[in-house]
Amino acid sequence: MARTINERYHGSLTALITPMKKDGTLDEQAATRLIERQIQGGTTGLIPSGTTGESPTLSHEEHGRVIEHCVEVSAGRALVMAGAGSNSTHEAVGMARHAHKVGADALLVVVPYYNKPTQEGLYRHFMTVADATPLPLWLYCIPGRSVVDLTPETLGRLAKHPNIVGTKDATANLTRPIAVRREAGAEFNQLSGEDGTILSFLAAGGHGCISVTSNVVPDLCSQMHRLWQEGKVQEAIALQDRLMPLHDALFAETSPAPAKYAMSRLGLCESTLRLPMVEPTEATKKRVDAALHALGLLG
Repeated sequence: MARTINERYHGSLTALITPMKKDGTLDEQAATRLIERQIQGGTTGLIPSGTTGESPTLSHEEHGRVIEHCVEVSAGRALVMAGAGSNSTHEAVGMARHAHKVGADALLVVVPYYNKPTQEGLYRHFMTVADATPLPLWLYCIPGRSVVDLTPETLGRLAKHPNIVGTKDATANLTRPIAVRREAGAEFNQLSGEDGTILSFLAAGGHGCISVTSNVVPDLCSQMHRLWQEGKVQEAIALQDRLMPLHDALFAETSPAPAKYAMSRLGLCESTLRLPMVEPTEATKKRVDAALHALGLLG
């Protein structure tokens, strides 16, 4: 099973934004276009209702509908890894069961935020969610937002569960893939959550990236992974260098505000966010525009 997981879950996966109309309601027509664009761009997997999708501000009904819609539109043409994270284990279990019910392929469960659970608390949280469905589950470690780290040692304990097959790592610590592999084994699937360090992450033994930038340029992100997989390292590095100004601009302020602005500039959707998220500053907008111009996407 694990070998098959690594063969399927690799390359460029996209942490989908949730497009919204100017009145703040979900925009399913725009979401359909974005999903089609991802598939045509060569994206391996789609992650709806994740934190990039503003999951903390979606109602439970909206959260579930975003996943269901993604499953319906993608229709098996790309893997759907549904966001099922919450700082309440009970809520995360409910989200996981709904994702399974509507046909998602996998689950992405973030470290509970604000609660600051201990490593034992994290262990019990993830084990409970993993027991709730037969879906493969990825553990999302992002200390910058959840405060607590999910240590490689705890990952090693969790990896013994047959449904816990991988991690999304947003620590930007490039020794992590090595440490996690030592604790969880070489078959444990490791996906980066940091666009700017992806080639270094792959070189350390990672398998792919759950990307924010691929919302904007899915074709270029998937191309960079293909070049790496084909052993065209220098070409992959050259493409990474071209993408770095966009990576930097999209994280100049809290994501997904810059990404939504970039996509609005390309005519893909509105830039609408839900409070407490707000639109980027003018300085960041100029930075995003400059990065889009440099890639030949504007002007």
